[in-house]
Amino acid sequence: MGKVVMYASVSVDGFIADKNDQPGPLFDWLTSGDVPLDESGVLKVSQTSYDHTRPYWDQIGATIAGRHVFDMTDGWDGTPPSGIDHVVVVTHRGRPEGWHPEAPFYFVDGIEAAVAKAQELAGDRVVEVAAGDVGGQALAAGLVDEVRMDVVPVVFGSGKCYFGSVHAQHLLEDPDVMIQGNRVLHLRYRVRR
Repeated sequence: MGKVVMYASVSVDGFIADKNDQPGPLFDWLTSGDVPLDESGVLKVSQTSYDHTRPYWDQIGATIAGRHVFDMTDGWDGTPPSGIDHVVVVTHRGRPEGWHPEAPFYFVDGIEAAVAKAQELAGDRVVEVAAGDVGGQALAAGLVDEVRMDVVPVVFGSGKCYFGSVHAQHLLEDPDVMIQGNRVLHLRYRVRR
């Protein structure tokens, strides 16, 4: 099985979106360079960010997201983001009726079941868990191996927390990756066991 990684872009004060679910400048780093990050031609980053981000994205076999994110993005119109093979959606409501039956999206009730399904789909590749409430649930359940964050130089003051509603202390190892790109600091921490 591949490792489980919690990941998102985050403000310096720990938010992945403002109180209205808007990311504001959190994704500006994805268009602040001249090196294409994917085939879309829209995402262009610095060479340093490309060298860090592209190899990580290529390792992802499945992504876990919450139903709120799925609904906000309209399920990416049935196409997983960033070339990811599978998306596992944590929800109590199941697949929306008539929604892209051929799309590689799986609707699972509960974080443990979601991680198990994502690991089955990903094999030895990385399972990425979106930060926020779902990521916080996975961390609290002891299911996260690594925390990655793209820290953007902005302070939101309030909003949606990177770690969701985690209320207990969880120790991380010292950062083993610290890379500065344009308008972003890429960090990686292993979860202390």
